[in-house]
Amino acid sequence: MIQSIKKSMVMLLLVTVFLSCNQGPTLQTYYVDNELKPGFISGDVPASFINLEGVDLTEDQREAYESVDKLNILAFKADDKNTEEYKTELGKVKTILKDEKYEELMRGSTSDGKFSIKFIGDSEASIDELILFGSSSDQGFIVVRVLGDDMNAGKLMKLSDVLQKADIDNEQLNSFKDFFK
Repeated sequence: MIQSIKKSMVMLLLVTVFLSCNQGPTLQTYYVDNELKPGFISGDVPASFINLEGVDLTEDQREAYESVDKLNILAFKADDKNTEEYKTELGKVKTILKDEKYEELMRGSTSDGKFSIKFIGDSEASIDELILFGSSSDQGFIVVRVLGDDMNAGKLMKLSDVLQKADIDNEQLNSFKDFFK
């Protein structure tokens, strides 16, 4: 009898572990699955890529900058030859971002396309991952995962003003700019 109970408990534990690990696709798995596929371009960019030396920062801006570890960037270029593939891949990303763990911070549209900003964290003041997603039917889509520890959405928004004054290594960005030309 005790042996049977032990076996049942072990089986229950294994089923629980299996189910908790199988939570469906994530942006991380999508990134890994597609980073080397034709039509995609990807890159990991450390926060140190942005040189803020000589730029006056407020305390909030400095905290925001120091809370960012790196950016994962994945883009898909749409053209006349891959319309169906674009729709399929766009659908996959949108499905992933519908998961309730991705909380919406903002969404909108421009003459160029649509965008959304989502996050994973305890609150807008304690973000572990910020997701910037933009799409345009004639250009493609891009997903930027800003990874860090206890990032603050409000402080990150204040940092965006400073980025225009920062010394950014354009050579590394040119591959993404050229990709969408």
